[in-house]
Amino acid sequence: MPPPAQHEEFDAADGEASKYAEHAPKLAEFLCSFHSDDLRHILLHPESTLHFPLVIDFAELLDFDPGLAKILYNDPKGFLPDFDSAAQRAQSEVLCILKKCEALGNPDEPRPSAVQKGFVHVRVNVCGSPLEFPESSPSIGKVRVKHRGILLTLKGTVIRSGGVKMIEGKRWYQCRKCNCRFRCYPELEAGNRITLPASCPSMSSKGCQSASFQLIGDSITCHDYQEIKIQESVQLLDVGSIPRSMPVILMDDLVDLVKAGDDVIVTGILSAKWSSDVKDVRCNLDPMFIANYVRRTNELKSGIDIPEEIIKDFELFWAENRATPLEGRNKILKGICPQIFGLFTVKLAVALTLIGGVQHVDASGTKVRGEPHMLLVGDPGTGKSQFLKFAAKLSNRSVITTGLGSTSAGLTVTAVKDGGEWMLEAGALVLADGGLCCIDEFDSMREHDRTTIHEAMEQQTISVAKAGLVTTLSTRTTVFGATNPKGQYDSNESLSVNTTLSGPLLSRFDIVLVLLDKKNPKLDGIISSHILAQSTKAEENKASDPAVKSTQPLGIKEWTLPCLRRYIHYVKQRFKPVLTKEAESVISGYYQLQRRDGTHNAARTTVRMLESLIRLAQAHARLMFRNEVTRLDAIAAILCIESSMTISAIIDGDGNALNSNFQENPDQEYIKEEQKIRDKLGDYLY
Repeated sequence: MPPPAQHEEFDAADGEASKYAEHAPKLAEFLCSFHSDDLRHILLHPESTLHFPLVIDFAELLDFDPGLAKILYNDPKGFLPDFDSAAQRAQSEVLCILKKCEALGNPDEPRPSAVQKGFVHVRVNVCGSPLEFPESSPSIGKVRVKHRGILLTLKGTVIRSGGVKMIEGKRWYQCRKCNCRFRCYPELEAGNRITLPASCPSMSSKGCQSASFQLIGDSITCHDYQEIKIQESVQLLDVGSIPRSMPVILMDDLVDLVKAGDDVIVTGILSAKWSSDVKDVRCNLDPMFIANYVRRTNELKSGIDIPEEIIKDFELFWAENRATPLEGRNKILKGICPQIFGLFTVKLAVALTLIGGVQHVDASGTKVRGEPHMLLVGDPGTGKSQFLKFAAKLSNRSVITTGLGSTSAGLTVTAVKDGGEWMLEAGALVLADGGLCCIDEFDSMREHDRTTIHEAMEQQTISVAKAGLVTTLSTRTTVFGATNPKGQYDSNESLSVNTTLSGPLLSRFDIVLVLLDKKNPKLDGIISSHILAQSTKAEENKASDPAVKSTQPLGIKEWTLPCLRRYIHYVKQRFKPVLTKEAESVISGYYQLQRRDGTHNAARTTVRMLESLIRLAQAHARLMFRNEVTRLDAIAAILCIESSMTISAIIDGDGNALNSNFQENPDQEYIKEEQKIRDKLGDYLY
């Protein structure tokens, strides 16, 4: 609350905060020229006590006046308060224009009254400017003392989100001797403590040297305050590097904009604060980032650039394989884990899991997930971890962990106490939101995660009620798990007994493939020859000229890892397949047949299996570069489910996916499989 006008007023920080006051007219001109609409919306807002953000582009300021942009970059702490003052000046100018327009308009027409707002904060967006590049904005792990005090931009993932608190912004004091009134600001670096001046800051000729002050009643200004912690992206780290984290302070309109698991770009000022006082422990300065602007980039997670010529290569590839579409599909699947021989069923299942189906909303308004989940159960040495690592490379956003989890947060989320305050720390499923979560040793997860993961996999949310923190986090992720069977796999027992996983958890997996390492001399010879040939091929590729190799048409001669990543991302974005009547008939008939005969493995024959069939059929249609689900896609989904049913399979019979291999004439073999399935379904088709 400002003091009465008859007293002498002084701001103890004026000497520092107002050194760029001469640039206020130029800054106000910039705001009126580029952000008049934003100012008009702020003036017409009915709430006058809120804090309003005024987002400017650093690139626009750089074009408008490079000198001002340079000052903002070199000294944001001193320049931004004057920028906020310029926003008040720009408000006054726009307000005068609005009042003139109201005077000239129809007096009978009701108009919302424009009022100047007292809390407008200029937020700097560096997107599209030189500050966005790594040369000027380092990663979190490379932030050093030389970056202190300049305008920095950090990219990372929110791993902790603290509660919103209230802190003091300023206080008014009055000298008991000369009645001089002055403001004092708290220091975030010193734990938000206010330090009073040693003597009266009065500038009068009397030179008052009093050190006795009193707090003016109701003069404390408060701000919203939140502390989060961001961690650099694991995908951008060098091999063997440990991801670093940085605490970030959000104030006023920035609070509650992000939650744990969000990808963010934070612009602000690097500062430092004293660590907490602990007996016999040296007090150090810990880095701290004071945010000026926060931008969520969850919608920009893709990060995969697909040029037009690559899309034309995809279309040309399918035009060449129009007569034999399944042969073209198998060419794509051979690019998945090429170091592993055969395992056609597993490679097809990996492709369908990564591509996924289409999310839809049912009649009650509930969202039905489109992301399938997959579980590999197999003996040691069958390539489970190889598939997990390759799938993580194919996905544009992925997290690899074990059942126990790499941190205290584990797979879901946990509440941790940091500096006397409870905060949420995101686990693997939350950090992989919108991507792929690969979980090795799936059966070794904690008991707490076993119960929480049910909601995370089906409803794609995690409900948290811990230490007074009640919230819901998104886990729109695909789960790819791998586990060893409990002892020797017994084909006469159900999956629940062999894996020690509960029936409700198993029913949430769309595909469960069993890889049994049985001795087969003929297959062993073929696999050993394949592995040796892969080693020889790697040496030949290393010796060949990379310039000659890059001239090959992409997606036609060889499906490499970058090509597969682009293809999976492109078909997910472009195609939204719709089921045809023939596909509906086949899926419905197979589901009814399974419900009648699937008594041995009841945990797998639920309504979830019907939804899994739809998701897998849609994923296969996307893989085949189509926008509608045909009978071929439905039968391909059924064959995947058949491999997943093991001993309760009613059509295929062999539940060991390790024996599946690529066929020489897949299109001709499909005709036989289709006829076999149609004969088996019989009266269930319509």
